[in-house]
Amino acid sequence: ADMGRTLVELFYDVVSPYSWLGFEVLCRYQHIWNIDLRFRPAFLGGIMQATGNKPPAMLPKRAEYMLKDIKRMAKYYQVPVQISEDDFQRIFSTSNLGAMRFITAIDMTQPRYLETLSREFWMRFWSQVSIFTPNDIIFSQVARQAGLSPELSQKLLEMISSPAVKNRLKETTEEAIKYGAFGMPAVVAHLNGEPHLFFGSDRLELLGSVIGE
Repeated sequence: ADMGRTLVELFYDVVSPYSWLGFEVLCRYQHIWNIDLRFRPAFLGGIMQATGNKPPAMLPKRAEYMLKDIKRMAKYYQVPVQISEDDFQRIFSTSNLGAMRFITAIDMTQPRYLETLSREFWMRFWSQVSIFTPNDIIFSQVARQAGLSPELSQKLLEMISSPAVKNRLKETTEEAIKYGAFGMPAVVAHLNGEPHLFFGSDRLELLGSVIGE
């Protein structure tokens, strides 16, 4: 981080609608706050497993609340999240590991596309109500939407199964857990050599307050 700028790391997974909300708000604040925002694509499934956490929507009353909560937040933050009860079931039965490996591959090769590519995956997961079955064709479409060339897209598809990409995603996920993450988004602000963890997309005012913004 530059002198006087606070490093803020955002650990996220595109399967998480709350991660999308936190991502968009931090993308806006990075131009206003004195921060260096670092995107850290990680695997939510790995964090849940390691910490014994369960998807909140598995509790019917909580799922009912989340549905309203996400809609309210989406409206407030002007993020086009579309969500219905069916989506929870759809997402539970979808493996997003491939998507997070694809995003990790762009982070390792052409990080300047990381923000746009991640956003396009969220759009596909949570804004276009089509059934999302992660596969090569879908990944290529999302990559094209994000402005990637077919050649680069093909290279990323080949990288998905490589040990380098798998290890990088695993390491980032383990790093989030080391900071104390148990879900996503997990935001870590580094102040005076100390990491400060904030969970969820509704703690960003608190984050601002702690870092002096």
